Amino acid sequence: MSKNEITSINQSFLENVSEVLAQARKNAKTAVNLAMVYAYYEIGRMIVEEEQNGQNRAAYGKQILQELSQYLNGKFGKGFSTTNLKQMRQFYTVYSQDQISQTLSDQFKNLPAVSTGRKFYLSWSHYLKLMRIDNIDERHFYEIESVKNDWSLAELKRQYGSSLYERLALSTDKDKVYRLALEGQKVEKAEEAVKDPYVLEFLGLKELPEYSESELENRIIDHLQQFLLELGTGFAFIGRQVRFTFDEEHFMVDLVFYNRLLRCFVLFDLKIGELKHQDIGQMQMYVHYYDRRVKLPDENPTIGIILCRDKNNAVVEMTLPEDNTQIFASKYETVLPSKEALQKLLEEQLSDENGSEDDDTYEI
Repeated sequence: MSKNEITSINQSFLENVSEVLAQARKNAKTAVNLAMVYAYYEIGRMIVEEEQNGQNRAAYGKQILQELSQYLNGKFGKGFSTTNLKQMRQFYTVYSQDQISQTLSDQFKNLPAVSTGRKFYLSWSHYLKLMRIDNIDERHFYEIESVKNDWSLAELKRQYGSSLYERLALSTDKDKVYRLALEGQKVEKAEEAVKDPYVLEFLGLKELPEYSESELENRIIDHLQQFLLELGTGFAFIGRQVRFTFDEEHFMVDLVFYNRLLRCFVLFDLKIGELKHQDIGQMQMYVHYYDRRVKLPDENPTIGIILCRDKNNAVVEMTLPEDNTQIFASKYETVLPSKEALQKLLEEQLSDENGSEDDDTYEI
């Protein structure tokens, strides 16, 4: 090779170097954000303790916030309004009495802890949202899920707005509801990976007077990242309209995913109308084909989910075997559900379960 010849540089080399720098910047930004969270907690503590020293606490507390705001803004620039200082005080008030799952603490041993042993894992913007959640179990759930899934603030707000906690809690028993606050969503069995309903407000279908199944599929593909977020942990997209041939007939599975936690294929069939028993039979055939012809011997049985606009639970129960663990029918909503209505349903469900336990106690 002559001196004037220049060999083109390997593109993967350039990308790998770029990735190292990008990750370093992300880590540095994360470290700064976390440092500020701990600093704001400490400032909140100092404000509360100083307020408690005042004789006329209400008046003295107001004076503290005003003078501290002026002092900090003069020394460090904008960002320390009385509103922001009140938020720091609230942050301390909420989290000085709050502990979270030991599992997270074990995973992040390098993080410091405040005097109560509490650690913080997210940005200040995340905690501004979280500390407005009054239900402590629900607040813990969203904090754990934000950490586990690396949710941005926008993703946290969307999952809270879609009532993820209530939807998961309503689909499980009382003991597992308490687990949500300790561990977040656990996906160990097929039914734990399935939601009912799925909330697809991000597709924008509520604006359409009518739409077809192909339009529903196209919208999902166009918003695949958001759909994966709605599906939950561990899902990877495989393909759409995945074709297979059986007995010289061609069939198409609308959407195929793989869940790496369950180590199995997850098939979706989309229905814009009411679910019929023939739809369930069709999904059973799809699942059987994947189990017998596609999945590897060491992979787990395939899951089939029929996503429908409406369903009759009695039809579903009568069509599927009693020991069914593979086929599920879930409704989808094109608008965000009423959080208040779901919270009321959850309270009633937990109350009914407690009542049943009491009845069992006195049964002779």
